[in-house]
Amino acid sequence: MAYVDLNPIRAKMAETPESSDHTSIQQRITAAGKGEQPRALLAFVGNPRKHMPKGLPFELVDYLELVELTGRSIRLGKRGFIAAPVPVLLSRLNICPDNWFKLVTEFKILFHGPVGHSEVLSDFCQHQQLKRRPT
Repeated sequence: MAYVDLNPIRAKMAETPESSDHTSIQQRITAAGKGEQPRALLAFVGNPRKHMPKGLPFELVDYLELVELTGRSIRLGKRGFIAAPVPVLLSRLNICPDNWFKLVTEFKILFHGPVGHSEVLSDFCQHQQLKRRPT
């Protein structure tokens, strides 16, 4: 996924993942800014475990960091890369690193109950064998 998401940067068609038109990472970043998950893409569901829900087995923030680091790597024979002077992804998206850290480390404290669009909440309730879905 990271290879494909970095193709526009490697081809010098974009300078950053969020400016890479028609990529899944651009869709994920745009949706994450709105607190959403793109419907057409599998969700990041965290670490693998027994009774794994359908989705990608790691966190979105880890994937964004992986793409950012990979995009900064200069490879022989490749034209484009994410330039070193470009600030880290959170800065470019105008997200305070302290706020992001608090959100990801205290998510269960800040948000009581499941979070997501109706389809995700329905899947969660089915997985948890809950009879009612929060609104």
